[in-house]
Amino acid sequence: MNIQQDDCLFDMFSPITTEEWDNLIIKDLKGLDVEKKTVWKTEAGFKVKPYYRAEDLQALEYLDTLPGQFPYVRTSRVQNNRWEIVQRVDEQDPAKAHALALDALDKGATNIAFNAIGIESEQDIFTLLDNLDIEKNGFKFFNALSFPKLAKLLVQFFEKQNANKEKINVVLGFDPLAWYAKNNRFWQSQEQDFQELLELLSITKAYPHFKVVNVNGVFLHNTGANLVQEMGYVLAFAHEYLNYAVNHGFKAHEFTPKLSLSFAISSNYFLEIAKLRAARMLWAAIASLYRTPTEQPANVYINAVASSWNQTIYDAHVNMLRATTEAMSAAIGGADSILLKPYDAVFRTADEFSRRICRDTQVILQEESGFDKVIDPSAGSYYIEMLTDIIAEQTWNLFKETEKDGGIVSFLVSEKLKNTITESAKERENLVASRKSILLGTNLYPNPNETMIDKLEQKRDSTVINKDLLGNRGAVPFETLRLQTEQYAKTHPIPSVFLLKIGNLVSRQARAGFATNFFGCAGYRILDNAGFSSVSEGVETALHSRAPLVVICSSDEDYATIGAEAIASIKEANPRIICIVAGYPADSIDHLRAAGADDFISLKTNVLDSLQKYNEILLNIK
Repeated sequence: MNIQQDDCLFDMFSPITTEEWDNLIIKDLKGLDVEKKTVWKTEAGFKVKPYYRAEDLQALEYLDTLPGQFPYVRTSRVQNNRWEIVQRVDEQDPAKAHALALDALDKGATNIAFNAIGIESEQDIFTLLDNLDIEKNGFKFFNALSFPKLAKLLVQFFEKQNANKEKINVVLGFDPLAWYAKNNRFWQSQEQDFQELLELLSITKAYPHFKVVNVNGVFLHNTGANLVQEMGYVLAFAHEYLNYAVNHGFKAHEFTPKLSLSFAISSNYFLEIAKLRAARMLWAAIASLYRTPTEQPANVYINAVASSWNQTIYDAHVNMLRATTEAMSAAIGGADSILLKPYDAVFRTADEFSRRICRDTQVILQEESGFDKVIDPSAGSYYIEMLTDIIAEQTWNLFKETEKDGGIVSFLVSEKLKNTITESAKERENLVASRKSILLGTNLYPNPNETMIDKLEQKRDSTVINKDLLGNRGAVPFETLRLQTEQYAKTHPIPSVFLLKIGNLVSRQARAGFATNFFGCAGYRILDNAGFSSVSEGVETALHSRAPLVVICSSDEDYATIGAEAIASIKEANPRIICIVAGYPADSIDHLRAAGADDFISLKTNVLDSLQKYNEILLNIK
């Protein structure tokens, strides 16, 4: 075939309709339910199709907008996609925090998030920020006992340094509604807390990039909120602040540059990209409702923070991989700043190596991978554009429901927010318990030789919502199982599981692998073997192992015969041994139970419930 230089390759192929694609899928599935097999229902409850086409995007009005244009789906950037690399400094002593910040900035960070609880005086501010390039780098301050006092101290410092007000980039973690959500009360009172908002806006009026409100969606995510809830409630919090400011003499375009929205970024790669795009669009829509004909709504600053909910103490180095994909999502989604957490922060105080890794991950994405070179690289992707629209629609509906129900303050006071997130957290936990949501190394493919109990530092988790919903991680229930086993193993032999593999080679190997992963999640010792050619040989070896659990691994066809025979023989020799069948051979269940089978484990088994039961039996847990 001769292809001329001006020929378009795709013009040589006939277009394929959506109907043709759908018919091909139906054919390939051979009568199976198409929606059940191909459509994904997210944790937030909305459905995502396996593919989208250009025709699906025809109703999206923002598609032809450019970066920097309303509604800012594609960010307000017009030069590049460079974001701020944030390093968190938890040290409370100003001198020690200064040293850590100086080192982090020297090694690639461009923004420092300080714990401000120890800052009380002008001298503290000077000690903290002395010799730091305050015009080049950004700074965030959280946990201040009084944000207006902190803002005054910072402004005094900047003025004494003759700093260029246009180049000062500061974010304060002021968010009284989030405080209420965590503690079931306002810091002082609703009116006093909101008056502080007005005070902060006035104190920093001359500093256009001094953000005095940081709406904290991160704690919502880490306490169980799904993606839509996190976004909807963040927007509701922000709108409450905007409405109050406007009603007290400020313009919408004056308030929005003072606002930062913090979102958690989880491992749902494409959803998180779309989430940040949708968040900018929705905030632009909200702000535009308050503008006068001569005013333009401002784009909102978004801080992306890696999820804590999916971090694990076992196989902790996997946390590095999670953080990397999360940083990629945040960068592609257009985050203004990204904060990753040290991979070991969930079980000990982060050291220099772990802090360096979470910093260098972003440096590599910018300097070596070019993630900062293209603005909104996902633009035009049918999948991402549709996810952006779907998430925006779902979030907007929740936002409107919240406003219709009396606003977010009423939602907090009535405990509807707490109850909603509690239900969402239970659903998310159930997905992990049943392994429909995977935490690698924890509820699937655990490392049986890893021990952690002596490496844990006692750390207080202060993320509490209404004092009865703890900020948690999805791995905690499984980690509790393994830590119980480790504690037991200090004075007793580790409980063992004998795999009695017999019959069909392919089936027995597959089910042995399943059982290994299943019981490995509790830290039990797995006694594997090559398999047995006869029932008597397998039973004799199983009894000789003295394992309290014996898992029969075979095919559904073999379970009815040699499987039942093996179980009966084991029970006859030692009734106390727990006999478990790997799989759920529906036609043989009654026969196997009659032979003495105690349990069946399969893909439909709630792994967590099952292992908790066995821990109680084997470890004598009351």
